[in-house]
Amino acid sequence: MQQIPRAPFLLGLAGLFPFLWGAATVLSSALADWSTATLGARFTGPYVQLFYGAIILSFMSGVLWGFATKAEPQRAALGYALSVLPALWAFFMTGFGPTTASLNLMIGFTGLLVLDATFTRWGLTPAWWIPLRLILTGIVLVCLAITAFL
Repeated sequence: MQQIPRAPFLLGLAGLFPFLWGAATVLSSALADWSTATLGARFTGPYVQLFYGAIILSFMSGVLWGFATKAEPQRAALGYALSVLPALWAFFMTGFGPTTASLNLMIGFTGLLVLDATFTRWGLTPAWWIPLRLILTGIVLVCLAITAFL
């Protein structure tokens, strides 16, 4: 396993903050009350996770699109088609209540990891991509599970 470069690792960890904050405000009613009063409901509990999760799945579609540009023409077409799936999933599957939307995001992030592995198998990602994605996706799934199941 190649070491993850410092900048992508730290930025990836920083990108977890809305998921972690959402989970923390689900677990602590005092923190949720403070967050709602101070930051507003949109930045509290499942709402911050769901909104941000949809944004991140859409962002990751763009990342996969960029990887697809490195593929041979026949594979690139498939790569482009696969790259839009996370954004479409977020668009169609997060408009339900918090529990269902959280579960759907968990499915979306798991599917994204499968796409990451596919693009890696095709030789389109850096060697450190899957180790980074495993760490980040694992934490995202735990945070979303807190919202979905508690």
